[in-house]
Amino acid sequence: MKRIILLTAFLLNSACTTHTEQNLAVTANTPHPTVIAHRGASYDAPESTRAAYIMARDLGVDYLELDLQRTKDGVLIALHDDSLNRTTDVAKKFPDRKDKPVSEFTLTEIKTLDAGSWFNTAYPDRARASFAGLQILTLDEVIDIADSGGQHKPGLYIETKVPKLFPGIEKDLRNKLEARGWLNGHRVVLETFEKSSLELLDQEMPNVPKTLLLWVGDGYMDAAPSKPFDASTDKDWASWYARQQPKDRAAFESWIDFAVLHHATAIGPSVALANGGEQSYMDLAMPWMNQMAHDKGLLVHAYTIDEAVDFERLTKAGVDGFFTNRSDALLRYIGGPVAQDKQAILSAAGF
Repeated sequence: MKRIILLTAFLLNSACTTHTEQNLAVTANTPHPTVIAHRGASYDAPESTRAAYIMARDLGVDYLELDLQRTKDGVLIALHDDSLNRTTDVAKKFPDRKDKPVSEFTLTEIKTLDAGSWFNTAYPDRARASFAGLQILTLDEVIDIADSGGQHKPGLYIETKVPKLFPGIEKDLRNKLEARGWLNGHRVVLETFEKSSLELLDQEMPNVPKTLLLWVGDGYMDAAPSKPFDASTDKDWASWYARQQPKDRAAFESWIDFAVLHHATAIGPSVALANGGEQSYMDLAMPWMNQMAHDKGLLVHAYTIDEAVDFERLTKAGVDGFFTNRSDALLRYIGGPVAQDKQAILSAAGF
């Protein structure tokens, strides 16, 4: 499915959307506005699991987003965190290795882990007994979910996660996508926070759209001076992050120029959300920043946005696509069809 602009209603609501931005999307072969299901429909089901990806697919998103890591025996899997602690029962199954990275576990070991029960505990209002026992998925299994979508087959938006822990993962990814026929006619976007990984992705897959994700500090974009987080004065981490800014315009522009140099098609900025929360960070999607990206030929795909107040503000600021945990909310906002009821999707899939 190609979406350049879905409905006149969305055009009227998007005063800052220009023909230039639409042309950039056409060139990159990405829908506009772009709906990216962040770890699947991760508000309603355990992230990066079969339930989350099937729901996102059947809601009608453009892309299933995943974080790519590699097991000890060389299998590519979808998992966000550097360790298995938060979203599995690794502490119970492998207590002496509970803090170890994925690269210390074989696929057989990883497949014994329960990657769903944590969700039921964390979000009892969205819990389902059938989520218990859900497994971590391989990249092959995520591809299978996308390919089995009937009339709607979403693309994949794939992040190389902590790639320095997995030397050669960019080549492994190319080989897998090539073997599965996903470099010929399928929509794939590659993403990374790491400049070195963007360079390698550009070498391995020069014709595949790529997004350089943006962050301030911690070895990424140079930051303006700021006081450290102080629980006695800072309301929460979201308010502290919201104060963080690039050192200056040149610091921001250097990352944009690097993205252009290595043939990225988009940047992926963090945003400060209206209502704060754990996904609210520094605001790297200000109008002047988005305009700079557009002027240099880049789209802007911002992360991670779930509420209409933020969809509206960021659309007016020039954002071209959104990573979201609530795919149905974003589809409704842009005037797109929500193909099926969420609960019906889960029930039909056996959850």
